[in-house]
Amino acid sequence: MTIDFRARLADVLPGIRKDLEDLVRIESVSADPARAGEVERSAELTRALFAAEGFDAEIVRAYDGAPPAVIAKKAGPEGAPTVLLYAHHDVQPENDHADWDSPPYEPTERGDRLYGRGAADDKAGIAAHLGAVRMYGDELPVNLVLFIEGEEEVGSDTLVELLNTYQDRLAADVIVIADSGNWDIGEPALTTSLRGLVRMDVEVRTLTHAVHSGMWGGLVPDSIMALSRLIASLHDDRGNLLIEGLVSGPAADVDYPEARLRAESGAAEGIEWIGHGTAVERLWTQPALSITGFDAPKVEGASNTLVPSSRCRISLRVAPGDTTANAVERLQAHLEKHVPWGATLTTTVVDTGEATQIDATGPAYDAARAAFTEAWDGTAPVDMGVGGSIPFIAEFLEAFPRASVLVTGVEDPDTRAHGANEGLHLAEFEKVVLAEALLLRNVAQMATN
Repeated sequence: MTIDFRARLADVLPGIRKDLEDLVRIESVSADPARAGEVERSAELTRALFAAEGFDAEIVRAYDGAPPAVIAKKAGPEGAPTVLLYAHHDVQPENDHADWDSPPYEPTERGDRLYGRGAADDKAGIAAHLGAVRMYGDELPVNLVLFIEGEEEVGSDTLVELLNTYQDRLAADVIVIADSGNWDIGEPALTTSLRGLVRMDVEVRTLTHAVHSGMWGGLVPDSIMALSRLIASLHDDRGNLLIEGLVSGPAADVDYPEARLRAESGAAEGIEWIGHGTAVERLWTQPALSITGFDAPKVEGASNTLVPSSRCRISLRVAPGDTTANAVERLQAHLEKHVPWGATLTTTVVDTGEATQIDATGPAYDAARAAFTEAWDGTAPVDMGVGGSIPFIAEFLEAFPRASVLVTGVEDPDTRAHGANEGLHLAEFEKVVLAEALLLRNVAQMATN
């Protein structure tokens, strides 16, 4: 049977757009306990959307009161391979509404984008799966399993338990994780590596209580000075990380033009890049450390007082091939070695997530590359690294070691996921839906060859 995929895409797009907008209107912020009911509503709408397509769909959770996930199944031809499609229905907080050009939970089209919290990350992932399903109707070429998580934005704490509990229902030959992005508008990508993450809170204490800076300054070190020196010890003057024993590796031979780097990074005029190596090595396959929080008195209203203790949060991105256990050990050793003036050092690991390196070879990856190339009118996908972390991908790889895991997504460099004015590029979204439908066809054909 021959399917005119582009004609079917045109038929289903209006309905998919409406369903996506309905999902965006639900404030499913998993980090906000006050909106737990909204997370439940988004799970129920997701369940209902797939149930309406003939799926056996239900809401599951690791324990009573845990965040809701959706598992849905629909059989294809007997003996066909099974494909698991992943996305998540929870979203990041919208933060200050004044930073948005339109209300964050009222999907709004401006130019070539649809704006709203979750319009891309990751309710568009749900909509892309739904679109591919609707393009086939009851003619699925493969067995399909949907797994739509409800706590990805807060660390997927119960994901491993869900994978273990429902392993038989979730087992698949190919897993498509729609939570990443493409290289650029008009240039698709398969994500093949992601850095891991260690977040650590660091406190330095120099006094048992605050004292007058005039009476004791010059003899007693204040904690802000001590913590600042400790932070400064982490990099050399060029910005290279000085923690010994961390892993680095090569990156794909991908050109990242300087003008594009400047535009996409939001770098201030005149800022110099830090570190060494190619741009993509520094962004994808080398460790990186940032200070994402700092507790100290505000400048306004500050008194002439030596502050007894100061605290910061370190965000250490762990390169593919390294482990978070090694990173924690090496970071701890560096801090203990460099804490100045006998100050008391206290460290607390906030959370960790392992890096991922995918061997993107084999029939499933060939099927995906062919589908992407066809959907993007002859433009082959880039094998892309991501500097950020999606720790649950490593958990899928561990839970289903025989499955081919494909990391795809709907985002592009200007999506602004997690920030104000998050937006989905609508023309790219159409290509994502088409590519997923073609991928299902190719996987089915792969199994018969």
